[in-house]
Amino acid sequence: MLHRVYFAPGMFGFGRLGSYDYFTHLEEALSAELEREGDEMRSYVVDVPPTASIRKRAARLANLVKETATDGSSLIHLVGHSTGGLDARLVASPTAHLPGTARREHVWLDRLVSVTTLNTPHYGTPLASFFTTVSGQRMLYALSALTYIGLSMGAPPLAAASALVVAFGRVDHALGMELKVLDRATDSLLKVLEPARSSEVRGFLDAIKQDQGAMVQLMPEAMDLFQAGVEDRPGLRYQSVVSSAPPPSALGLARSVVRPWTGISRTVFTTLYGLTSRYDERYPCAAPDAGEDAERALVQAFGRSLGVRANDGVVPTRSQIWGDVVWAGHADHLDVLGHFLDDAPREKGAEAAHVDWLSSGAGFGRAQFGELTRAVAAGMLAASRART
Repeated sequence: MLHRVYFAPGMFGFGRLGSYDYFTHLEEALSAELEREGDEMRSYVVDVPPTASIRKRAARLANLVKETATDGSSLIHLVGHSTGGLDARLVASPTAHLPGTARREHVWLDRLVSVTTLNTPHYGTPLASFFTTVSGQRMLYALSALTYIGLSMGAPPLAAASALVVAFGRVDHALGMELKVLDRATDSLLKVLEPARSSEVRGFLDAIKQDQGAMVQLMPEAMDLFQAGVEDRPGLRYQSVVSSAPPPSALGLARSVVRPWTGISRTVFTTLYGLTSRYDERYPCAAPDAGEDAERALVQAFGRSLGVRANDGVVPTRSQIWGDVVWAGHADHLDVLGHFLDDAPREKGAEAAHVDWLSSGAGFGRAQFGELTRAVAAGMLAASRART
């Protein structure tokens, strides 16, 4: 059986940029799991403006499927990380009206069997509210640069990264000089790239500056409207990956100074975690009723039912629940894609080493990533078998 799997990136993420593939670890792992069952997987990564509106991003995703799934027989799966999960849900919604697309042309919707969301802010995230401020917009730009350079290079130059961390530490009142420091540090970071790659990355970052519609839409108040208007498609399997990182502590930060880059990364994570843990009882970034199965999954994974402030450094944990919770555990926002600390030799045939730039101390590694990808693949296969 042929499975066409479409990956949608999310907040300060990307598809394929320069020489780095953001989804490489997840693609490899899911492909291996499907092949183990005698099936074949072909993967596609949608190229979307990272912070454009969910509707614009969803239209790109829908058109990519339309252009590539032309055989009329393969089964189709959508996999979205972070905001990408909302793109996938909107594409699948029977009531969606997407710009530049005619619904009757998307006959492939009959072959869509599953939507998988990983650490997706289904009920919004307080971090988005901060990213709509002036200082937040600069921070988002810098974080996006740091994500690409950190993952593709293993660790960016310490001097430039350290300057960013100083700016992040004052981000709640970053006016005047602090914003200039943030801009200069980001420029210094980008200068480490060779000209051709630097131009491509700057184009990616310019897209963030030009369109931040998704940040407004991911605010808890706006996601309240998204939930009211986006329906699940009958007969489609919806499954989610849910994680929580441990709250930052002084002890954790002290331990991280053994590795200079880890210490810098831990400081960035601490800032993000604090912003994401903010809580407004009117818009709590949580399912009103997660359901018994979801609650059972959380208790089994964490030993207790998590509160509304628990998060992965970017998205509140309870905002990540949608459909069947196929995996829950300790991990940060990037761990679940395979971007975790791993000092073990690279596995035979692997295209890229595992690199961790968002150091959260979650303890997520190869074993947990294996469990996660097996659970996701099992759900995709179950949905496929039920359809055929």
